[in-house]
Amino acid sequence: MTSHLHRIMDEQSHNSYSSKYLCKLLAQYRKPLLIILAAAAVMAVIFSSPFFITPLYKSTTIIYPTSSNSISKVLISTTYQSEKDIMNIGEDEQTEQMLQVLNSNRVRDKVISRFNLMEHYEIKPDSRYPITRLNKLYDSRIKFRRTEYNAVKITVLDADAALSARIANEIAEIFDSTMNQMQKEVAIEAFRIVEQTYSTLWNEMQQLEDSLNTLRKLGVFDYESQVEMLSQQLAVELGKGNTQGVNKIQEKLDILAEYGGAAYAINERLDNDRLQLSLVKSKYEEAKVDATEFIPHKFVVTSAFQAERKAYPVRWIIVVVTVLSTFLLLIFCIVAYDRSKGFFRREADKEAAKKNKGKHIDKQ
Repeated sequence: MTSHLHRIMDEQSHNSYSSKYLCKLLAQYRKPLLIILAAAAVMAVIFSSPFFITPLYKSTTIIYPTSSNSISKVLISTTYQSEKDIMNIGEDEQTEQMLQVLNSNRVRDKVISRFNLMEHYEIKPDSRYPITRLNKLYDSRIKFRRTEYNAVKITVLDADAALSARIANEIAEIFDSTMNQMQKEVAIEAFRIVEQTYSTLWNEMQQLEDSLNTLRKLGVFDYESQVEMLSQQLAVELGKGNTQGVNKIQEKLDILAEYGGAAYAINERLDNDRLQLSLVKSKYEEAKVDATEFIPHKFVVTSAFQAERKAYPVRWIIVVVTVLSTFLLLIFCIVAYDRSKGFFRREADKEAAKKNKGKHIDKQ
């Protein structure tokens, strides 16, 4: 009985998860282990070959945003004061804006259309969920990441090394055109409003000038100075008793009395309109530049080039991960198998002990 208990305790100690126990198990099952691990390595090599996994080539472009997006405010405006220069590199805000634009549908749709990615990725338009599949492939192969230096890194993976480099470089140009297009939509509308205001103000001034020309033909030029001068002449003619001269001067004074107020009001309004037109004209010139001219919105630090070696899949990593995973799984299976054998052996010993005990009682 005592020897039986010692044997059970030895087996329990033997079945513990000690390194000595694991090493003993590995030595015991080393042949099947080596065979299975070798088979796993061979299978990993086979299934990571180009026949099963399409090799992808990586191209990278690094760009910086510019600090300012407005041409007129930086180059033309004399009233706008800013420390930003068109030649300066953008900061956090501009980098975040760049990432938002690069991840937008505007850029995505242009890239897909320009390189016909639906056909390139071998997605049939009449298949199930073609747009969803296309977008997933696009997101997995074209990525935008902010670097630690506030630049944006554009990474493109593709089965065609040359096409991968072309897409990466073209995305930088598409970003530029997209930013210009977005700004032009606003700038053109702003220019239309300013142009309309400028045109309205100009036409109004022309009408006022025409009215003044009509009054000048009647002899109304400068109301105040003319009244002062004619009043002096009238006094002189009255002193001379020149009735004819007095009548002529009085006619001119009557005309000034009738139209002088209007001429004065028109001149005042023209002065105000000239000042306003000067301000609107500066806005008009700025809006025109913003609506018609283009500036780059990026600095290209690194242009993409055609990769010579594939970036995916990395076969040695696949083989190592497969072998290690298989090895860990085998250890788990071997330990479970060994413990199950010990469990059934102990159960059998317990049954045998019960039977022996029963026989011993019967003999007594």
